[in-house]
Parts: sequence; C-alpha cells; structure tokens
Amino acid sequence: MRERTVWQFSDDRGQVAAAARRPARVLAYVQAGATLWDHGIRPTAIFGSDHDDPAVPDTAKTGSLPTDTVAYAGAGSALDTDTLLGGGPDLVVAVTYGGGHVYALAPQTAKQVEEQVPVVVIDVSRARSFAQVAERFAQLARSLGAEQPAMGTRDPETARDRLRTLCAGARRPRVLALSPAGQERTHLARPRMWPELRVLAELGVDPVEPADGPGASWATVDWAEAAALRPDIVLADVRANATPLDDLRTNAEWAAIERTARVIPWNPEPVFGPQAHARFLGLVADAVEDAPGR
Repeated sequence: MRERTVWQFSDDRGQVAAAARRPARVLAYVQAGATLWDHGIRPTAIFGSDHDDPAVPDTAKTGSLPTDTVAYAGAGSALDTDTLLGGGPDLVVAVTYGGGHVYALAPQTAKQVEEQVPVVVIDVSRARSFAQVAERFAQLARSLGAEQPAMGTRDPETARDRLRTLCAGARRPRVLALSPAGQERTHLARPRMWPELRVLAELGVDPVEPADGPGASWATVDWAEAAALRPDIVLADVRANATPLDDLRTNAEWAAIERTARVIPWNPEPVFGPQAHARFLGLVADAVEDAPGR
C-alpha cells in the first residue's frame, strides 16, 4: 500500500517536495536556516558555501540563529552526501540564484541528497523582489508549523515607514554598499542587482551606482575611487570572506570614508525574515538620522 502524503511544498524550481508527515528535522543552507528561525522554525543543522569556513559558521550570515544548539554540517568540499545526511534530516532547504541550481552544493551531491530526502529550493536571485523572496520563506515556514509572529516583535512596516519619512527631505542620503577586498581594492555593489538594496531605493535613499564596467553584481575599484563617491552611509560587507574592517584602519582612503560617512554592517546574503529585515532597516534609519547635514 502506497504511503499517504500529508505534507508537500512546491518550490521555486517547480518541483514538489512531499513527505508522509510534516518535516521536523530541517537541514538548511545558512541563509535559509536563519530565515526560517526568524519565522520561528528551528533547523536542526545548517551548511555553508564555498565562501565559508568548513569548521564554523559565518556569524554575519546566521542572524539570531542559536548556533550553540544548531549543528553545522560544514561547507564547500567538506560537504558530501554522507555528511549532509548524517544528522538524519527529513527535509533539506536550499537556495538558488537562478536556473534551478542548488547553491553551495555540487550538482552530484544535490542529486544524491534529493534521491533520499525531500529538498525545497527557494529562489533568492535578483529576478525576485525582497518581498517576493520573503513571502516564499513565510509560506514554507507556515507549512512547517510556524505561527504568526507574537506581538512585540519587530515590525517591518513600522521600520519602512520610519525610513521613508526620514528620507522624504530635499536631499536624499547617498548610500554605498561595498565588500572590502584587501588594502588596494574593494567591490562596490550595483544596487539594482540586490533585492535588499532595491528596498532602500524604494524607501527614499539615493543608492550610489558604480560606473559601468565588468561585473554584473559588483564593480571592483581601488579605494581612492570608492572614497571619491562621497557617500553619506556605507553598508560594509562583514561576512567572513570580506576583509575585516579592523584590517583597514591604516588605509587612508578608508579612513577618509569613515570620517565623513556612517558605516553600518551589511550581510549581502540577507535573512528574509520580518524581524531581521526590520532590524536592518532600523540600522539604516539610525544612520540617516545621524548623517551629516541633517
């Protein structure tokens, strides 16, 4: 007799993950795991990408996820089918940047995992708005038993209204997002390619657009060129694969940026949950309030 399906979810590849009971042991890519946690679903384990340390998760990506109680399966070449399934997950949640490719897993590994455990893949690419990605994660979380956020949690709508009001003046704050790449160069984000940065533009900030050139999502420039853009606010990538800001203290151009701009930490792989999003918007709003000339 065929086992009855009681849980299913159609992912962003158009594939349906199904199980005889609602999954309770979720293994997730770190971004997906942190987002599910923001909705009240605790993953049992997370895994990273080739950019991450195979031994410890990147705390810039984990958000408020309790990494002391959530296992870390590793990252990069350390991830094979046995390692991923060793903790006995009954669902794997991954992300894709388009084309259905499972980010952070080798294609053969992803195929072998999906032959044994249901896999849900959420599209976090630039083709989606932040709200669209957030809603897909919310739908998945609800299917896994998440309840509506409790009263008193951070409210994204309130945070958006505050930032919109602060940016309503004649001079819109210039916001530059970057990822430090050593003492000589930095990567500047092209705002239209990042859903979270597009949200800021919609709310009234003036996103600094790098010059046209190579790189779909990033423009790589020297620090002098970055400093010449004279931003009011800098969103600085604090992931482990970016150069730590403390290592730039002797860089004259970075020092000039710090003297004239408000610098706030930025995770280019955002947590698509309501509280995390409200927290980020609050940091930007605080920086706008404190920006020179206000």
